[in-house]
Amino acid sequence: MKKFKLTKEFKIENGIKLFKIQALKDFSNVKKGDFGGWIEKEENLSQDRDAWISENAQVSGDAQVSGYAQISGDAWISENAQVSGDAQVSGYAQISGDARVYGYAQISGDARVYGYAQVFGYARVSGYARVFGYARVSGNIKISKTEDYFCCGPIGSRNSFITIVKDQDSISTGCWNGTKKEFIERVKEVHKNNEHAKNYLNLIKFVFGNLK
Repeated sequence: MKKFKLTKEFKIENGIKLFKIQALKDFSNVKKGDFGGWIEKEENLSQDRDAWISENAQVSGDAQVSGYAQISGDAWISENAQVSGDAQVSGYAQISGDARVYGYAQISGDARVYGYAQVFGYARVSGYARVFGYARVSGNIKISKTEDYFCCGPIGSRNSFITIVKDQDSISTGCWNGTKKEFIERVKEVHKNNEHAKNYLNLIKFVFGNLK
């Protein structure tokens, strides 16, 4: 049985026709008959599990909300963005492009996540922060302004991007995440003293001011 339907109530936002949704059964904190937020088409919200869009939140384009994710407030998920897992997007936050928000991540305030950026784990993005490009924000990292992190690339043997949150001693690249010390040890172990190692270490020295 489907958990929601599109009602006949609609509105036009930025030239996009959005429909109010209504729950067809009880699940999580949602009761049968409850009205939710706005979506462009049924595919924007998974019929499985407990994902929900509430209040004045909107999902459009080929964006999808799934898993146990919760979208509320005046948040807007658009284009090809995906919000899944136990992620929460609230306030006036916007997720767009090919961005991915998952795990237990929380996006709030007027924050924007777009491009190919990924926010996951227990990461928090708030305020007026912009997370974009190929940035990866994970773990327990908290971003409240764009200047909190630095993203650079392509770099290394895999031409990947590296995201550095200097004040929280966090470095993320590809599937790897750790501290500055752990990253330097990993670079020396894998790349010895080759050109990739030199590029990585020069970048770390540029951002942190030293290699200690």
